[in-house]
Amino acid sequence: DHSHDMTAEAGTGEEIWTCSMHPQIRQNEPGQCPICGMDLIPLAENSSSDPLVLEMTTEAAKLAQVQTTVVGAGAGASGRTLRLSGKVQADERLAASQVTHIPGRIEKLYVTFTGEQIRKGQRLADLYSPELITAQRELLEAKRMANINPALLEAARNKLRFWKIPEARIQEIEDSEQTQETFPIYADAPGTVTNRRVAVGDYVRQGEVLFDLVDLSRVWVLFDAYEEDLSHIRLGSTIAFTTPAVPNQTFSARVTFIDPVINPQTRVASIRVEVNNPGGRLKPEMLVYGTLESPADPSVALTVPKSAVLWTGPRSVVYVKLPNMAVPSFQYREVELGDRIGDSYQVMAGLEAGEEVVTNGNFAIDAAAQLNNQASMMNQNVALSGVEVTEQLPDFADATPEAFKQQLVGVVDDYMVLKDALVADDALLASASAGALLSSLELVRMELLSGEAHRYWMTQLAALQSHGGVIGEKTADLEAQRKQFGFLSEALIRSVKAFGVPEGAYY
Repeated sequence: DHSHDMTAEAGTGEEIWTCSMHPQIRQNEPGQCPICGMDLIPLAENSSSDPLVLEMTTEAAKLAQVQTTVVGAGAGASGRTLRLSGKVQADERLAASQVTHIPGRIEKLYVTFTGEQIRKGQRLADLYSPELITAQRELLEAKRMANINPALLEAARNKLRFWKIPEARIQEIEDSEQTQETFPIYADAPGTVTNRRVAVGDYVRQGEVLFDLVDLSRVWVLFDAYEEDLSHIRLGSTIAFTTPAVPNQTFSARVTFIDPVINPQTRVASIRVEVNNPGGRLKPEMLVYGTLESPADPSVALTVPKSAVLWTGPRSVVYVKLPNMAVPSFQYREVELGDRIGDSYQVMAGLEAGEEVVTNGNFAIDAAAQLNNQASMMNQNVALSGVEVTEQLPDFADATPEAFKQQLVGVVDDYMVLKDALVADDALLASASAGALLSSLELVRMELLSGEAHRYWMTQLAALQSHGGVIGEKTADLEAQRKQFGFLSEALIRSVKAFGVPEGAYY
């Protein structure tokens, strides 16, 4: 019997022997591990019988490449550096449309190509307008009758003013007593021509747009910020940025606008800074790369490295190395996570300053705990008394063909990749991993089972395919993927426990 109570065994005075790679193997005499063939070693006298504590030999810990980090108070109070990418865009408030206030035909263009710089008041085009010629004749006729009907003269002048004819030009017509066949169009605002809408000979209506302009003396830089980073960005925060188009130059500007709406496809919000742009070095659509230094948050008391967390939701799992133990001992610990801060998570509950958490090798520890029927990420229903709770699962392991078990190993391998993708917050990779898991499920030959075992597998298979399919579809919804991952995990746990896996597949 390899699951002896270690407290009882210590009381008998008998020496217990175990495997450094498979600590679940225990016997009362030397020998070789039935799983891997390694020589058994004596079990330490002060080893724990706590179902939340996994013991490993020093050799096994080295093979698992276990590394730890001490959790310190105030670890999250050092602030955070956000790295952002974005593009230069024109300031929408400085965009303008140059229109004609006079109907007529374009006789000549002085601005002939997109990208040309123009000044306010610059001559843009000459326009021939029969309506304007008629209005000039009415003005000259009204002037001759000014002594009889002065109001008529003022009405004729107002008609020309309505078409934005300058006062000097109106006076010139009156003084020369000659009508002018073409009239110049002058720029109402400065800027760069972004779109030329007319050509010589075109007929235009009053109010029709001739050119689209934008003033690039001041530009916007729009950065993409992921929703989990928004809490670290404030109006007035300073962003330093560079662009490959202007090497060896760092620009700096303050945040003036944070988009109140998240893009549902990319899950980002737009962060805007405004930059003076003398000489036009920053051009629309240039790529930029910025950094924002988030101030320290004194309320963050504890953080743990992201690699220490086996993510299962807000209440996730870490392994704590117990001090003053004769052999490396690691305690399963559920922790309540807060915000992600860089490469760390804020810990709301479950850890104390000074404790040592496993940051590398925790998956190997969790796998060994699972096979030892101890608390693990896939076996959380272990009571503190060491007695497993909840449903009673069927045991088909002895009757299950090894070929079926080996095929199930392929599913578990893909499950581990899926879990890692969710730990890395990579929804696209999780979707792809779910697809690989579904492909592995198709390779599991259900005909290898019969009777009750076959019916039980078909039930679990339906659950695995259903939840795996949803994970594959939710390519932009990480929270939905994680919720489905919990259901998928339950079905896979039931399958592994009911049918078993080949000896030595995991430890």
